Amino acid sequence: MRRRAAVLAAALALDLARGEPPAVIHPVVWIGRLTSLLLRRAPAAGPYRQLAYGAAVCGAVLASSTATALALTRIVRPLRAGFLVEVWLLKSMFAVRALIAAAECVRLPLVAGELEGARMALRSLVSRDPRDLDASQVAAAAIESVAENLTDGALAPWLAYAAFGLPGAVAYRALNTLDSMIGYRGHYEYLGKAAARLDDLVNLLPARLGALLLVCAAPLGGGSSLHAARIALRQHRRTASPNAGWTIAAIAGALDRTLAKVGHYRLGDGPPPGAAEIRRAERIVLGALAGGGVIALVLAAVADARRGRGNAGARRTAPGGIARRRRGRARGA
Repeated sequence: MRRRAAVLAAALALDLARGEPPAVIHPVVWIGRLTSLLLRRAPAAGPYRQLAYGAAVCGAVLASSTATALALTRIVRPLRAGFLVEVWLLKSMFAVRALIAAAECVRLPLVAGELEGARMALRSLVSRDPRDLDASQVAAAAIESVAENLTDGALAPWLAYAAFGLPGAVAYRALNTLDSMIGYRGHYEYLGKAAARLDDLVNLLPARLGALLLVCAAPLGGGSSLHAARIALRQHRRTASPNAGWTIAAIAGALDRTLAKVGHYRLGDGPPPGAAEIRRAERIVLGALAGGGVIALVLAAVADARRGRGNAGARRTAPGGIARRRRGRARGA
């Protein structure tokens, strides 16, 4: 009756020890390929047609991913290797080690004075064009991405798994993958609108919890929790996203630095960041993730306990259970 919590704990350990599985066996890569395949038939024009097709793609990818996860869970659970399969699938839904490694790939060239190398490494973290970014802007972009990915890269999948099991975590990752592929303005303005809005909705709670955890972890990076909370509360609305501003503003306050995306937002009230702030941000984010992991494990244990009580109640109310209780009362009489 403690399977969900045990799977989550093992998946966390696997991520820290091994990182990401190869792309050829990565479920998120498969979700991305399915999305790309469906988008090949997307209408080239007509906002309403694109909106309807994008919503249909979103529904199809979510339904197929969730149904597959549910079927796999039921198939492998009775097997000896079922636990390991669930651990691997859950681990594929989040990435902590890979996130920190990507930030380090930006920080190390900056420390060495290799701006072009840092710009190239930044491409794995952000979608913006890094070619014209200076060193402080590259550092800021890396910090923003690490803080934002705290939510959708780890915390939200953990919470989805704790509440709804493996199908919940897979559904969240499928939706987040859709948002990352088509949930932005420009070419995918209407095709990605359904995915973007739904992603905003499901991240409302995780993003705010992530900001709170960053505030609590601010001292790990030499920052002030009080200042981080003030900046998060005052400036989180400055981003176009209703969620990203919370974690970005919180990390800006925790570092006492200004994080800016030219033409979009400016968060924080300190000087621009440098390579040293990326390292500080990594420590703060890891501390926040540790707290989030504990919360998710507790919620998973609670879910396990409720399932245990539900199964026990079902056994007591089954016909055989009723007959046994009647025979017991008769013997007692």
